[in-house]
Amino acid sequence: MILYHLNHLRELEAEAIYVIREAASQFERPAMLFSGGKDSIVMTHLARKAFYPARIPFPLLHIDTGHNFPETLTFRDKMVEEIGARLEVRYVQDSIDKGRAREEKGPNASRNVLQTITLLDALEELKIDAAMGGARRDEEKARAKERFFSHRDEFGQWDPKNQRPELWMLLNGRKHIGEHFRVFPLSNWTEMDVWMYIQLENIPIPEIYFTHERDVVDRDGMLLAYSEYITLKETEKVEKKVVRFRTIGDMTCTGAVESPASSLSEIIDEIAASRTTERGTRQDDKRSETAMEDRKKAGYF
Repeated sequence: MILYHLNHLRELEAEAIYVIREAASQFERPAMLFSGGKDSIVMTHLARKAFYPARIPFPLLHIDTGHNFPETLTFRDKMVEEIGARLEVRYVQDSIDKGRAREEKGPNASRNVLQTITLLDALEELKIDAAMGGARRDEEKARAKERFFSHRDEFGQWDPKNQRPELWMLLNGRKHIGEHFRVFPLSNWTEMDVWMYIQLENIPIPEIYFTHERDVVDRDGMLLAYSEYITLKETEKVEKKVVRFRTIGDMTCTGAVESPASSLSEIIDEIAASRTTERGTRQDDKRSETAMEDRKKAGYF
């Protein structure tokens, strides 16, 4: 008798690949949302494994706010070229120019919420019926309510009380015309799992995840990267600190952490000792107690 032993990372890998393959088989026009962050990079790596030696059979879709870290965009373009994937990019600035979205004003202005409009427009334009995302249940309480296959109505809205059961990993992708699904292959992963898998598979990631020196602004205890998109308050000043980023979003709402971690092993040790979640460094989640859930109900990632 042959005994097989899988560690928990290989079990999570197999589960995620199963979900990705199910999405590809059940839907006519799936796509994979790609931001250039660690979760979407891992998800793309899993998609390559799922269909190897063929190419990924669906496009990567990036909603570009115009406020991204330059390092992220450079990494995105390099990675897409190396793996031979098809990349679709849609811009929040185009939604603003068309009058579909209104730019926020003031020092706390962010384009994060505006992504929803651009995303829903892109899904309709490209006729995408399943958008795979790198969200995980451990990130935030609203995301803890998600299924692997998360139903969205004809307006792209999410109703957490109207989701399908997924007993025995039977995934139900049935829908009416105009509706679509969000699919989350990494649902059961934790931040630690993601970093350990990146180390296990030797997956390249953007440099800003590692320690580096950067101009930052301390805003309400959060270190925001100083850029042309940041409007300083009267009491704020720009400081140079040694930091890294645990999560990557817009420069206007993604906080850095002071850290000397310059390797994956040091990052893993740092996270093991941390008592705050990675979403704790996202200013957009602090606007209200239900900020994430409100955005998701409107069609957010």
